[in-house]
Parts: sequence; C-alpha cells; structure tokens
Amino acid sequence: MPNDETKEFLASLPELEEGKTYKFKCYPGISCFNACCSDLNLILTPYDILRLRRALSQGSVEFLRLHTTMHKCEDTGFPEFHLRMNDNKARSCPFVTPEGCSLYENRPGACRMYPLGRATRPDGKGGVCEQFFIVQEDHCRGFEEKDEWTGMSWKEDQGFEAYTSSNDRYMNILARIKQRGAPVPEKMGHMATLAFYKLDEFQRFITHMRVFSRFDVDEARQKAILEDEEAALEFAMDWIELMLFESTPNLKAKG
Repeated sequence: MPNDETKEFLASLPELEEGKTYKFKCYPGISCFNACCSDLNLILTPYDILRLRRALSQGSVEFLRLHTTMHKCEDTGFPEFHLRMNDNKARSCPFVTPEGCSLYENRPGACRMYPLGRATRPDGKGGVCEQFFIVQEDHCRGFEEKDEWTGMSWKEDQGFEAYTSSNDRYMNILARIKQRGAPVPEKMGHMATLAFYKLDEFQRFITHMRVFSRFDVDEARQKAILEDEEAALEFAMDWIELMLFESTPNLKAKG
C-alpha cells in the first residue's frame, strides 16, 4: 500500500487493467536511455536497502548516511528513507552510469516496475490485491517499441517477485498503524529503524539482548536469522508485529 502522496499520483495515471497490455522496451542505445534516472523522489523499502547495501558491501549506518535522507512519517511514527540524489543540476541517481545502472541486479523495486506504478490493498484473506498504472513520461521513447506486456508479465520479467512478499508485508504493517489512527511512540519508531533498516545492527542486538530467550524460535531459524539478512528481516517483521498488534502467525512469546 503506497503512501498518501504516491496514491494520489497513481490515481492520476491510466490504470493497466487485468489482462490488458502495453508496449515498452528500454535498452542501451534508445535515445532516452537513463533519462528516467534523474530528479527522483524514490522511497526505499527495507528490502530495497538490504539489496543495495549487500551489492555495495556497506554496513547499514554507512549506507544510510551516504545514500539516503530520512524523515519521520507523522501518521505512523515510522521512518521513511529516500535515495539521496547527486548534487548536480540533473539530480541524477548516484548509481547510474552512461552504460546504465551500476547496481542493476539489485536495483530498487520502484525502478524494476517502471514504467508501471503498482498499488496494493488488503484482499481480506491475508493477501493483497494489486493494481498497475502506466507512468508515461514525455521524454520516454520506450513506448514506441514493439515488446508487449501485461502487468504480471512485466513484474515477472523484471524480477519484482523477490520484492513482493517483503514489501507488501511492510506496507501492511504501516496500513494497520494508520487504521488505528495514532502514530507509534517515538521509542517504537527507533526500534523500527533498527529492525527494518539496520539489519546488521539488529542481528548484533538480538545476540546482545538475548532476544531468542523470550520467544519460541527453533535452532535452525535462530541460525538463519543471525547469518542471513533476508531471514533477519522476516524475523523483524514478526517481532515488530508482535509488539504492535500482540499477535503474529510466525512468532510466539515463551510462557
């Protein structure tokens, strides 16, 4: 579920209805190549940051300091991190080169979906319904190409499926906070920053604070959480959900 500003933007765009197609292709040599990689207001999800950090071999504190700006969302109390653009006239992406994205295999989810926007809402069954919208900018010549896509086939082709579960679950947590009508306390906002955006620090926190002693987590999962950041992020979602909403399917407090 996008934030309110993004929802308003998406609502202004033509929807790509289920089963309908559009034509698009982007490649080195097209006249507008890299034009969409400047002057962005790009929100980074926890999973986006995990992938970018790993590609850059950077710790979380270093990555957030060098490559993001942050503000606290008034309606949730959670942090929101934006990719820091280069300080030049074009406000170009720091990772773009004349040959294209230097971190292409680990590019953020929003970059993968372009030229589509994606919005989700709970489906009432524990999952989400998704809608796709066409972002057709004046400079883009990709729509003049012959390759034809549906929203689902584009999502699959661009490797967005790996992002779906984590991003949708995080957006669902934010939506549930908004539904309560009050942001989380400041301390919880700090804990969310640690758990979602500083996974290397969170792994050390888990060990130092003996977090596993308070929950039913089997040894195999404990090992995965401390060694694998995807597993640590999944545990972070469980942990924050349990603290906020007092229940989550995948984590239970002891005794």
